[in-house]
Amino acid sequence: MSINLKHFFREPLIQFLLLGTALFAIYSFLAGAEGPGEAEYEIYLTPDELLQMTVYFESQWKRQPNLAEFDRLLENRVEEEVLYREALAMGLDKDDTIVRRRMAQKMKFLAEDVATASDPTDEELRQWFSEHSRLFALPGRISFKQVYFSPDQHGERTQQVAETALVELAGQPIDSPLTNQLGDSIMLQAYFGDRSVETLAQEFGPAFAQEVRKLTPGSWQGPIESGLGWHLVYIDFLEPGRLPDFSEVEPEVRNAWLSEKKELAYREAYEEMRAKYDMIILDTPPVLIVSDARVIGKLADAIVFVVRWDKTSRKNVAEGLHAFESVGLKVAGLVLSRISLKGMKRYGDASDRGLFRQASTYYEH
Repeated sequence: MSINLKHFFREPLIQFLLLGTALFAIYSFLAGAEGPGEAEYEIYLTPDELLQMTVYFESQWKRQPNLAEFDRLLENRVEEEVLYREALAMGLDKDDTIVRRRMAQKMKFLAEDVATASDPTDEELRQWFSEHSRLFALPGRISFKQVYFSPDQHGERTQQVAETALVELAGQPIDSPLTNQLGDSIMLQAYFGDRSVETLAQEFGPAFAQEVRKLTPGSWQGPIESGLGWHLVYIDFLEPGRLPDFSEVEPEVRNAWLSEKKELAYREAYEEMRAKYDMIILDTPPVLIVSDARVIGKLADAIVFVVRWDKTSRKNVAEGLHAFESVGLKVAGLVLSRISLKGMKRYGDASDRGLFRQASTYYEH
């Protein structure tokens, strides 16, 4: 849809609004602000915003709005802005998970936009494709007919029954009437056309799919076991997997290249932003007394279990670790606190005392 801007700006309503906006801007410039904070209660609508509202209305109703409709559009825009500013003033954007995620998402989009500033050249795409061609490998395709033999019908003799049937089908075409007489009924079609190995693995199991892809077209072969039972298989058509030419997958290559560049641009921008922030470690009350550590631990990147040296019993340590495990939390490490240098001497011989003297400053601070 296109907008005739010349016709649009000839509309009396638009001319009135533009004139009013211009006069208000001139007055504000000459008179100056009447007091601190006054600007925050003023809502400015630019000509671009007015045009955008009209374009949006026309996209829905296929016509321009009349005066009453345009007035409602203006009031809706003002209402949204008023509510938004009042919500900010009340701090409703703080500690809101949805707002937090949306703002983080917008920052990520801004970082990724760097990658879309310029399109790749044909040479760049071809070079990238040559380095990542296996990402676009086309899987092999198989068309075959199968005759099923049920373990429920034949028990331990199922494979033997299938082998006997294979002898009778030797030299028979794919559409031989014998296939209906020799096999057992199953809630699957007999013919499977243009299937990938991945699809066969989902329908019959990975082992069956791998065995079928080894068969040669043109004869009955098997039996091959699947998760359902045993099968005789006639390969009607077999197309091996291959790496496509660049021209076959150029749009997919372009999208993959762009995705990689976006991710690299984001990671680079994030690492620069992350370098400005420090990680905060929260010290919670003892894990066996209250549940604070288990609750906060679910929000933490890692948990360090602090044990008072020579005071906390092994039983309490084991119970504390179990308390974390009971809520699905894993302790990253353990720290001994309030170590006594004098007390440590009784755990070592005389040759160790020099180490205690060297480390005394560390433990005291």
